[in-house]
Amino acid sequence: MNAWIVTALLISIGAAGQAASEPGSNASTASQGSEPMYTKPNAEALRARLSPMQYRVTQKDATEPPFQNAYWDNKQAGIYVDVVSGEPLFSSREKYKSGTGWPSFWAPIDPEHIVEKVDRKLFMKRTEVRSRDGDSHLGHVFPDGPEPTGLRYCINSASLRFIPVAELEEEGYGGYRKLFEP
Repeated sequence: MNAWIVTALLISIGAAGQAASEPGSNASTASQGSEPMYTKPNAEALRARLSPMQYRVTQKDATEPPFQNAYWDNKQAGIYVDVVSGEPLFSSREKYKSGTGWPSFWAPIDPEHIVEKVDRKLFMKRTEVRSRDGDSHLGHVFPDGPEPTGLRYCINSASLRFIPVAELEEEGYGGYRKLFEP
């Protein structure tokens, strides 16, 4: 194998390993160094790391009880990431009080991290929301939200991990601090 290829491969592996070890993150950096790639741990690791409710919601498409979850009334500034993969999903800037008992947002941080699927459970047609890389069930999106989008992303707290603005850098999400600057 060509020495140049071996060197490039080792540099790429080293960068990915370093990014994957950032606190609270399952991210690894692509060899181009742009946006991190987020990964889903195996089922055994998820069962060990997640609470039973987090596992049921993210892996079995369950719904947590309204008004009895961590973030339905959270008013702190920060971002919400997938509890499974660490990929950034929502910001407190787009969070609003919907009265449903679940955290609700009128838009995701980056639509690229959201996957929408048709859900015909419960004898109705809804739009399920999942994380792109973690494939976590997050909740549903409805067309009854506030402007400017008119959408309501109704999300289970159990599928999220909240990172306050003051901890963005140490958690590996420093690039999102700009969302909270005037």
